[in-house]
Amino acid sequence: MKKIVLLLLVVITASSCKIGRFAYYNFANITDHKIFPKREIKNDTTDVFYFKKEVEQPLVVKLKDGSSFEDYLEKHKTVAFLVIQNDTIKYENYFNDYDRASIVASFSMAKSFTSFLIGCALEEGLIGSVDDPVTKYLPELKENGFDEVTVENLLQMTSGLDFNESYYNPFGDAATFYYGRRLEKSSLKLDLKREPGERTEYVSGNTQLLGLILDRVLKEKTISQYLEEKLWKEVGMEYDASWSIDKKKNGIEKTFCCLNARAIDFAKFGRLYLNEGNWNGKQLVSKDWVKNSTKIDTLNGSRWGYQYQWWIPNTTGDFIAEGILGQFIYVSPSDNLIIVRLGEKYGDVNWEGTFEAIKQTLQKQG
Repeated sequence: MKKIVLLLLVVITASSCKIGRFAYYNFANITDHKIFPKREIKNDTTDVFYFKKEVEQPLVVKLKDGSSFEDYLEKHKTVAFLVIQNDTIKYENYFNDYDRASIVASFSMAKSFTSFLIGCALEEGLIGSVDDPVTKYLPELKENGFDEVTVENLLQMTSGLDFNESYYNPFGDAATFYYGRRLEKSSLKLDLKREPGERTEYVSGNTQLLGLILDRVLKEKTISQYLEEKLWKEVGMEYDASWSIDKKKNGIEKTFCCLNARAIDFAKFGRLYLNEGNWNGKQLVSKDWVKNSTKIDTLNGSRWGYQYQWWIPNTTGDFIAEGILGQFIYVSPSDNLIIVRLGEKYGDVNWEGTFEAIKQTLQKQG
């Protein structure tokens, strides 16, 4: 009996800590919006924007193995897939009991939304410049040697941050940030392992520091409220959303991940960037910000395939917001095309190749 009581005490204690939560939930899941505290983001408008629906020539994608496109998507654990061209839905399908109203965790697609908010904060003068040192906004990082790290270094992932990105290591930084309840404290403990500007290394700590900067400059307003104000209410989102936070009381948004929304509303964010930050005549973020966020740039250690929290898959001007488990907002300005894929797993698929094949199919259809 004593052994059973002791075991229960160990389990209860473990469940209250980061490692216990890691062991219990065992890797990220698209339903993780249910396990974390969160802040609501309201659409709060009757002026909802709706894409047109294709009725004459639906999208037909031919695969090399002869299987149907639906079987292909379902086989590789897709839950939502949208193809939108010229503001018209060419294809929309859902799998495994998901539908248009189903919430899906964004994971690192949230990084691109965080970048959008940084752009908004710059335009409002809340942040002076991307060349500002991080320590201007987070003076606690001075003692960690961050005086030479700029806001742009964080955006480009060229800060030299010492951060373990592994999601399989319960003792790593990614697990601490994802499951931990002291996100600000953990962020301010981060160190550097190289000089800023030497090279790009994709680590989520950069984006969480951007979130901490936003949290400081917004003062009494939360990051979720800022996203609601700057995006959700402006573009006529169809549904409410939420952003997971580290703890219920005075929590901070997990800006490196964890924006929870529907596929159709993720597509509207893609449309905003497709149109260079302009939404039906209103500039929500500057054209220059969108351009700088998605251009190829190899200066100061920057990697040509990644810019201000957006991936750049080719030299044709396409760009992608991407999250673990194969969450994508793919934008091709030259083809006026948006593709959203959300999944339970990445699957054994070259999704960028799939998007390119869809683009070519649409080009052939004219």
